[in-house]
Amino acid sequence: MTHADHPATISGLGQRVVRLLPPLPLFLLQPILRRIVTRVARKNPDMFGRLGPHLRARFVIDPVNLPFVLLLRPDPNDLLLRACSRRNIPPHDARITGGFLDLLMLVDSDLDGDALFFSRDLTITGNTEAVVCLRNALDDVDDSIAEDVAAMFGPPGRMTLNGFRRMNERRGQNHDPS
Repeated sequence: MTHADHPATISGLGQRVVRLLPPLPLFLLQPILRRIVTRVARKNPDMFGRLGPHLRARFVIDPVNLPFVLLLRPDPNDLLLRACSRRNIPPHDARITGGFLDLLMLVDSDLDGDALFFSRDLTITGNTEAVVCLRNALDDVDDSIAEDVAAMFGPPGRMTLNGFRRMNERRGQNHDPS
């Protein structure tokens, strides 16, 4: 599925996010993503219990306004978070599709996933039970995963996260019907 095939449109904000990201060979992202998923797992070992039989499920996280998708396997014995080409989406059990900022805010429960789903800003295909278990596992995390990941990269990481949050706030103000 290409951007054009996806029901969600890429907003001007999303297009600006994509333009800010230089074309990057995906292999350069892999060590960073491995470090991120390892740290999140190490700091939150209890979250894996909420996944139940879906511990080894493969989730494609599809931020429609980024040039790649992410493949997540939340098995603590075989963790995987990998960037994959949109042209070659790997086999998966479930796919979660939405705008990058929406997906980022969902990680920390800063947005209501049900509201995004019913407004069609978030699309879930495949094993929805596995996605619900993943959502429940993320809900069990006490601290902010996004802040923890940003802190891994020091001041530039925190500034980037704060910038994304400000963009999300401005986007919300522009959509406010009042």
